[in-house]
Amino acid sequence: MERSLIRKEVMPFLVMFGVLILATIITDALLHQFELVWIGRWLGIPGVILILLSFFYSMRKRKVIRFGKPKTLLVLHETMTWMGALLIMVHAGIHIYTILPWLALIAMLVNIISGMTGKYLLDRSRRFLAEKKEFYSQQGLSGAAIEKRLFLDATTFDLMKKWRAVHLPITLAFAVLGITHILTVLLFWQWK
Repeated sequence: MERSLIRKEVMPFLVMFGVLILATIITDALLHQFELVWIGRWLGIPGVILILLSFFYSMRKRKVIRFGKPKTLLVLHETMTWMGALLIMVHAGIHIYTILPWLALIAMLVNIISGMTGKYLLDRSRRFLAEKKEFYSQQGLSGAAIEKRLFLDATTFDLMKKWRAVHLPITLAFAVLGITHILTVLLFWQWK
């Protein structure tokens, strides 16, 4: 039971984020390998559509819409956001030559990390801390001794609880940067 919160909960979270990055690299490499790089240019559109569709969960949670089960919409939110992010990152590839798309991409990645924090870490971490506290209590440790042993894990958990305070503003920043990027592409598109 002497496993730390970082090893038990944070590391799997980092692996999941790493899988997204690795999937992006592999997909982009395959497009290059088969000389289909032009497809990547268009993947931003379905990526944005998937991310927009994922907001049904947020709308349901805030009672803007009434249809759909919250749990089902949450799973769809997570899946569509992950797939949309993958498509957008492949779209971005290493072919970004201006600052605005880079800022939008960075905001999207920070937003993904923020959302994954809530999904993968917070609930699991709460359970992990409760289990560890119960284990130490069964070992006969005093309340002060338990607090001392759980200090690092409890501090980590307290920091993770603040994810909601940053998730919404980051989502807004990503939306503004993304919309601005889309508008500038449309503005400077060669419509001939």
